[in-house]
Amino acid sequence: MIADKELRELFKTESEERLQHLDDGLLRLEKTPADQSLLEDLFREAHSLKGAARMLGLTGIQTLAHQLEDTLGAASKGGTAPQPEAMASMNQTLETIRRLVQMEIGETSGAEQVNAELKHEAAASEPTIPHSGIRTPDSTAFRIETIRVDPKKLDTLLTQAGELTVTKIRIARRLAGIDALLDYCDEWARVVHTGAAHSGQFPAQAGEPIAQRLAPLQDMLNQLRTGAYEDSARLDFVAGQIESGVRTLRLLPMSTLFVLFPRLVHDLARDQRKEVELVIEGEDAVADKRVLEEMKDPLMHILRNAIDHGIEAPEQREQAGKPRVATVRIRASQTPASLVIEVSDDGRGLDIEEIRRTALKRGMRSEEELAGMSAAQIQSLILVSGFSTSALITDVSGRGVGLDVVRNNVEHLKGTLQIESSPGKGLTLRAQLPISLATVRVLIAETNGRRYALPVEYVQFSRKIPLHDIYAMEGRLTVSIDGQAVSVSRLDDLLEIADSGTMNPQSTVVCVVLGVGEERFALMVDEVADELEVVLKPQSKLLKRVRNVSGATILDTGEVCMVLNPHDLLKTLRKKSVTAVPVAAAEAAVKKVLLLAEDSITTRTQEKRILEGAGYEVVTAVDGADAYNKLATRSFDAVVSDIMMPNMSGLALTEKIRADKKYAELPIILVTSRASEEDQRRGLEAGANAYISKPSFDQRVLLDCLARLI
Repeated sequence: MIADKELRELFKTESEERLQHLDDGLLRLEKTPADQSLLEDLFREAHSLKGAARMLGLTGIQTLAHQLEDTLGAASKGGTAPQPEAMASMNQTLETIRRLVQMEIGETSGAEQVNAELKHEAAASEPTIPHSGIRTPDSTAFRIETIRVDPKKLDTLLTQAGELTVTKIRIARRLAGIDALLDYCDEWARVVHTGAAHSGQFPAQAGEPIAQRLAPLQDMLNQLRTGAYEDSARLDFVAGQIESGVRTLRLLPMSTLFVLFPRLVHDLARDQRKEVELVIEGEDAVADKRVLEEMKDPLMHILRNAIDHGIEAPEQREQAGKPRVATVRIRASQTPASLVIEVSDDGRGLDIEEIRRTALKRGMRSEEELAGMSAAQIQSLILVSGFSTSALITDVSGRGVGLDVVRNNVEHLKGTLQIESSPGKGLTLRAQLPISLATVRVLIAETNGRRYALPVEYVQFSRKIPLHDIYAMEGRLTVSIDGQAVSVSRLDDLLEIADSGTMNPQSTVVCVVLGVGEERFALMVDEVADELEVVLKPQSKLLKRVRNVSGATILDTGEVCMVLNPHDLLKTLRKKSVTAVPVAAAEAAVKKVLLLAEDSITTRTQEKRILEGAGYEVVTAVDGADAYNKLATRSFDAVVSDIMMPNMSGLALTEKIRADKKYAELPIILVTSRASEEDQRRGLEAGANAYISKPSFDQRVLLDCLARLI
């Protein structure tokens, strides 16, 4: 290793830049081997690297750089394109140089024997022609060290900037105290003068000594207030400049990360005997240093999957009418608050049926659950831990590590991952991430006297909802929002910090609706207080991973506020089970009784759950005849019936009920798959009050209909 620290750091920076230029240039040379200008540029890079190694006495690197220089020089002077054997040799030489450089700058530790072997290889007159292996970026954690300031100092400075912000806010709050003191002095002065007037004495006789004391005090307070306003304005400006400057220093272009992937894709495609072109867009987009560091492995995994699973062999692509050369595209774009990274390919896309079979085979979902899932929800199953449709285990992918690793890394960075796929056309994985992890914009919600912060990128909206609109369905509290059933829970119940007790069923609650990927859920809180941009405080090692919590911040009141993790909240909500809305028993309304006639046991069970969850008592019947017999056993508030049933249809049941005068006012709702206008006309002519078609069935429509009729 180079002994002199300063020279070691200088050589590290220079060699990394030159090796990257050589790597990129050799990749371009494979596509345009006759490019003389490119050959000359590569020759100069190799020559400069050789000179730097010679100055430091690094003979192994010097010898290999000289060999690379000779090969490039011969091709440039001869005006001929390098042959494939020569290209393979240069790639291997470059890789050997890279390994030697890492040893000399102390980034890798190897046994003396390995070092000797490498130097022996470097001294050989002919470099070794490569094997068919794949050179991937180092398996060690990806760290960006091109910022010219120590990152630890930046982190400390950022923490201090956060403290400065809090101090600024506290000083601003002092102004309110000064204003109050001035008001007190003014009031005191008025009282003194008023008292003197009532006593018949002149102010000069009664109040002059006090007034003389008050005047200097008021002057001093006015000066203090003016100075405090000036100081606050200055502090506000300085704090803003420091925070903005520190964030800017930590932001790096995406090219810092994307530069690692052309060689990876090239070697993977060669090893898989596939033809792939990598297109990179948005290299100028910027993100926090930590985001770039932690997204290296997920992006590598996505690229491996794209080439191993997604991209077809050239012959298969031709048979499918596609170009032999597949395209893998990495694209970065940004908004003021977020960064979007997309990796797409024009391969075979996802096979929904294969995913469905795999999920069923591995017990991840039941047939009933899969039947009720949309195509997007089924596609998202590939992000579940352990999911893989690959039967072949290779050194590229299919080793039991699936895309759930990618999802976990993205969620750890407080981002979201989405999938878009068209069978036979390709796949796109889209990660949306915050640009900076130092600050976060949050919605402050209050419940049970405590305040919590919810990241606004997950918040869709908040609204007041009547408590009686919340019902239990499949063991969870549910509310209908824009025609969609959304699971809901009190925030303090999810956090297990207090018993929310009972609530007045006639009251309203504030629901904050959050979206995590394709799923939505709602949190009941007492009120939504504010929307702020806050500095996220790093957690100690003891609290590195606390369920439902991402971190903490300090509010303008000095109060410590937990920043919640929406992904964890959704997982916690899925595990909780309830049977009814916690309303006050004394105020709970007497249950209405419904007669439900449906011959399908699945449909009957589902509708019964919906109706019972909404607070109704439900008596079921397996067909029209059974329903008519049960109608005489007790009093019912309404009848809900299917039409197509054995023994007696819903229409016949309706006609028979209406034929009896005592049931003339009994509401009847027909729920059926027959949705034509003629069918609806027949139902209404038979005496039904409402007709709901199953193809467009929405449980809220049924519940609203019952609420109007009963």
